[in-house]
Order: sequence, then structure tokens, then C-alpha cells
Amino acid sequence: MSKMPKMSNMRRVVVTGIGIVSPIGIGVRAFWDALLAGKCGINRISSFDPGGFSCQIAGEAPPFKIGDFVPKTYRKATKVMARDIELAVIAADDAFKDSGLQSSAHTEHPNFDGRRFGCNIGAGLISAELNELTSAMNTSRLADDSNHLDLAQWGRDGMTHLTPLWLLKYLPNMLACHVTIIHQLKGPSNTITCSDASSHLAIGEAFRTIQRGSADLAICGGAESKVNHMGLLRHTLLKRLNESHNESPQSAVRPFDTDAAGTVLAEGGGLLILEEFEHAKKRGARIYAELVGYAATQDAYRVTEPDPTGRSYGNAIKNALRDADASPEDVDLLIPCGLGIPTHDRAELAGLKSAFGTKLAELPISPIKAQIGSLAAGSGVEVAAAALAVHHNKIPPAQNTRKPPENTKLNAAPETRDANLNLSVTSVYSLGGQNSALVFRKVGASHE
Repeated sequence: MSKMPKMSNMRRVVVTGIGIVSPIGIGVRAFWDALLAGKCGINRISSFDPGGFSCQIAGEAPPFKIGDFVPKTYRKATKVMARDIELAVIAADDAFKDSGLQSSAHTEHPNFDGRRFGCNIGAGLISAELNELTSAMNTSRLADDSNHLDLAQWGRDGMTHLTPLWLLKYLPNMLACHVTIIHQLKGPSNTITCSDASSHLAIGEAFRTIQRGSADLAICGGAESKVNHMGLLRHTLLKRLNESHNESPQSAVRPFDTDAAGTVLAEGGGLLILEEFEHAKKRGARIYAELVGYAATQDAYRVTEPDPTGRSYGNAIKNALRDADASPEDVDLLIPCGLGIPTHDRAELAGLKSAFGTKLAELPISPIKAQIGSLAAGSGVEVAAAALAVHHNKIPPAQNTRKPPENTKLNAAPETRDANLNLSVTSVYSLGGQNSALVFRKVGASHE
């Protein structure tokens, strides 16, 4: 592989904080311990009655009280937080506590310059709470046809049943909005909404922001909940969900397995705190890993299906490795997308083969959606796993990947493995065709 020359003035970027909300635990330590133990967070849906749906299982976050994760002075604002926003706020709180950085949420005297602290958070399509929306719509039915909405009546009467700030609960930029207000982050900020690729793209943008000197720190990643009526309905209609494992949810998601029958929706969020290397060293920060490569591509194929050749997906990985000044032979661990949807997995495998060639058969692979489900924009959790693996020298288990497709050999094991990990890659593709890859290197590891 030809290597792209690095610009000498590009600054190094490291991970110094991780915050996670996931179906297997809240907090980076709880998540990592559960992941390595092989815990599965997929169960029958408990937040509402899923009886009318063909897929009745999902990965739900453990119970929490949002007031426990914000300053007392900010608790009133939680009334306009949708579930997705809450997940991001909790992950951010965890990331700051994990990093050793003291924001204005925890002290009157923050130990960083908020003007040099960015925020890039990926978000999805936030579903309105049905109890709010349906009560308003019920008053706006046509008098002679209860199945149709009278838009004039909706504008005149229906909307009065919604609170004045109702819309603020459902705007995707509100995840970053609340996080920046709570922690008083005044550097470059952005929201990316590209389905499953949102977290990777947001982290990539924050990476570039720090590299070029526009910020010294950034909190980045994503959060989303699709465990709701509308999320379940949309993906049921798209025929993406596993409808055959309602009685055996822990074996439902089977990435790259001949028995794969669809994915399972979930909720969660993963946020990283990225920091300029010298800035982190100066304050004595613990460093999980160095982020050394990022790339993104587009399939330009179909909205609901990935390109079967996997060409653009493979190119995202190739370009990220080139950005990291690394080759496929340097990679010690891959955390792929691995949805468990047969057509999608075949396309992904094609892309992985184009990126890694014969190396793929021996490369340790950990498709962790088997344990946590599909977090969509919350896939920053998978990015966190890639950084944690390098830091702890642990290969997470590949649950449910037991029988790879014909003519495909994968180095996947159902148990956690110890290994000397210097370089990890995490890759993703999404509805709409966006692909992205990130590369992490152990600080101090040779890359000559």
C-alpha cells in the first residue's frame, strides 16, 4: 500500500476520556467489564408492550434518572430532553469524570479553557413520544373520517395540546446543545446525522479540528434510541429485524454467520474526549490510545442497501489506514459494523476482503453488536471499544459468529482473548451509503 505523506504541522490527537451508555452497562468500566464477560443486553422490550410487532426484542439501557447526571441548577431543562438527548448527556458526564477534566458542571473553577474545547455529536431521527403527539392529533381528526387529519384543525387546536418548547425535545442538534451548555464548551461545535455512521463521522471531524489547531480538546461520538414504536415500525417495514428469536434474544444478532436472520435495535451512546497530545501530557492525563487515522466514503448505490461489492466501504478502511501511515499487516484488531443482516454482512465482507486481502483470515475480529444490538448513531460505543481494546490488550468476544459464510475464514472467538494490540480499526456503514473508519494506535507503539 502506498503511504500518504504526513503534514509536519499536524498535531497528534489522543483519547483521554470515554463515556458510555449501553444495554450492558452505564459507565465505561461497567460496559467494558460486561463486554469482556460476554454479557448480552438484548431482551424482550420492557419500556412498552411490543406484542403487536413481529420483532419484540431490543437492547435497552439500564434504568437511570437523568437528574443524577446534571447539575441541580440544570434539572429543570431535563423536561425538554428526549431519550436520545438524555443518553448523550449521561455519556458526556461519564466521559468528563473519566478524563479527570473538571468542567463547570462539577466545579466553579474548570481546569481547561472552554473556548478551546469543541463538541461534535452524532444524532439520529428522534421519535416523538406517542403520548404527547397522539393526544394532540386526536383532537384534529376530520369530523366525518376518524382516520384522516384535518390540517386546519391541527393548526388551530391540535398544536395547542403541545408544550411551547415541544419541538426542542426532538431537534438532533439538541444533543450537542445540552452537552455544551452543561459543561460550558465554547469551541467548534457540530451535529452530524448520517444514521449508523454518525458517531464515526463526528469523531473524525473532531479529530481534524484538533489536528489543525482549531481546538485543544473535543467531546465527540453519538447517541440514539430506536427502542420506540416508530423506530421499531420503520425497521420492521424495511425488513431489517430478526423476527425469529423473540424467545431466544441472546442469540438473535449473528454477525457474519450463516444463521443470521436480521439485526436488533438498541439504544445507547458513546462519547470520547479527544485531546491534543502535548496538552494531555502537560496535565498528566491517562491516555487510552492515539487516534491516527480517519476516512469517509459514500456508496452512491441505494438508500436502503449497501453496495454488494463493498468497494466504497473497503476504500474507507484503506484510506483511514493510509491516513494513519499504516498497512493492513499492521492491524491487530478489527471492530466491524456486523449488523447480522445477511445481505449487509455479505457486502461488508466483500469490502473487508478488498481492504485486508488475505490478512482478513488471521486478523482478530470482534463484531460486538451480538451483545449490544444496533445503536445506530450511538455507535460511538463501538469506537470506544476499539480504543479500550488497545489500552487493555484485550480482544472482545465475537458472540454468535460461529459459522462464517462459505469460502470465508474469520478469526473470531466467543471468548475474550489477551493479545499485544498496537493498532485497531473500527469501521461502519449506514442507511444512505455513508461509510467511515477510524484507526487507533497504542501511544509509544512503533509505526515505522
